[in-house]
This record gives sequence, structure tokens and C-alpha cells, in this order.
Amino acid sequence: MWRILSCLILAVALPAAAQGIDREQLERRLASVETLIERSSAARQIEASGDAKARAHRERAREIHKRAVAAFAAGDLQAASRLLPEASVAMFEGVRLAGAEAVIADKRRSDYEARLESVKSLAAAQRRIAADKKSADGAETAKAIDGLVAEAQRAAAAGDIEGARATLDRAYLVAKAAIGSMRGGDTLVRSLDFATKEEEYRYELDRNDTHRMLLGLLVTDPAKAERAQANAARADELRGRAQARAGAGAHAEAVSLLEESTRELVRAIRGAGIYIPG
Repeated sequence: MWRILSCLILAVALPAAAQGIDREQLERRLASVETLIERSSAARQIEASGDAKARAHRERAREIHKRAVAAFAAGDLQAASRLLPEASVAMFEGVRLAGAEAVIADKRRSDYEARLESVKSLAAAQRRIAADKKSADGAETAKAIDGLVAEAQRAAAAGDIEGARATLDRAYLVAKAAIGSMRGGDTLVRSLDFATKEEEYRYELDRNDTHRMLLGLLVTDPAKAERAQANAARADELRGRAQARAGAGAHAEAVSLLEESTRELVRAIRGAGIYIPG
């Protein structure tokens, strides 16, 4: 944590060089430190902690920042630049005393929100591709993805951000696997127009990896694991053969073997209760 805080100090308050201080850059740094002191997660953590020493450090940071602002207004850029790191250090000492849990919680929440947006974007792409390819199974897969997103949002609303993020990861993989599996006739994969069979092999390897990760996340129940075991074992055997053929330069054969391996993984995933086309 202190490594992270140190990086933040450098980011918002690193002193400018002794000569040639950029006034606009310094003004932005003044604003950044002011945000740190008054409106950041660190400020909220100190405020919520009730720790008198932590609040005293925040007050000291405020005073130093005010002196930096005054120096800047007076044209003493050297003094303003020198004072900003002192204000940041005082603030982060207050965070240390108050505990850094709020900062960590904010980071988790931010990561969750970013993942949620990624899943929504991928889910929208899955619906568009399913509609374009007239996939009869697209609606069922979209429903499964929506169900996982709703489950994640309920967990987040209840304060279980870690659980929500894990569920979103499952939704992400389901959507990605579904997109990669919507093929047949003028297939999605063929429309990518690979330059070589080796390039297509690498694509199929990534698609196989996605299905393997999804299966690993889904199959936690012993009964489901037993049902999926045969398909998973067959998929591993086919993947091994594909890698051997690719190693010998026979990428066309390797692609076919990987496609078959992924189909086995799709069967295993369906057996675990998540429907994806393939």
C-alpha cells in the first residue's frame, strides 16, 4: 500500500526542476493536491475514521497547501513547487493513521464498474452478431449473460464487490465464448480473413483458452464436474494433438483439431448449466 501511496505522491506533487518551472503544470498540480486533500477517497477515509491524529495531519496538509497557493499567486513558483510534496506527505500520513481500507474499497469499486461496462459492451456485440447471423440460440445465450449481470449487480448492491466482480468475469467469458462460437456457413471466423493458417491457429487457440477458463469458473459443483470430465478430457487430448501438429507446421490440421476440442468444451459448459452456441 505504501508503494502505491508513494507513487501517488510523485504523481501529484513531484517537485519541478530548479529552473524552467511550467506555470500551467504547477497550477494543475495545485488543483490535484487540493482534490486529494478535500474530495478524494483518502479525504473521506480520514473524515470517517474519527482519528484525531489523522485529522490533524489533514489540517496540516491544508495549511501547507494554502501557503503553496499564496506563493503561486505571488509568483514564487519555486516555493509553491517545494511546498506541494510536503502537503501530500502530510495527507498520506493521515491516511496511514486512519487506515487505507477506503482507498482499497474505492479501487475495487472502480474495477467493478469498469468490468461491468466491458461486459455490457460485449453482451451488446453478442446480440448484434446473433441477429446478423440469425442465430436461433443467441437469445438464450443473451438471457444467460443478462442473468449473470443482474446477479453481479445484486451482489454489488449488497456490498459484495469481490463476488460481483467474479460473477462479471463469468459473464464476460460467456459472451466472448458465444461470439467466437457463432459460426457455420459463411462463418464469423472465415469473415476475419486470416492471412495464413498459422494466424487462424492462434485465433482458435485463444478461443479454446476462453472456453477452458469459462469451464474452470463454472464447474465447481462435484456432480457437474463429473459430468463434464469426459468432455474436458477429450478436449485436452484434442488440444494436445493440435499443438503437436502446429509444432510440425501443419497448421490447417491443428485448426481443425482445435475446433473439435472447443466443441467438446462447449458440451462440457452446457453440462454445467450455461448455454452457449457451438
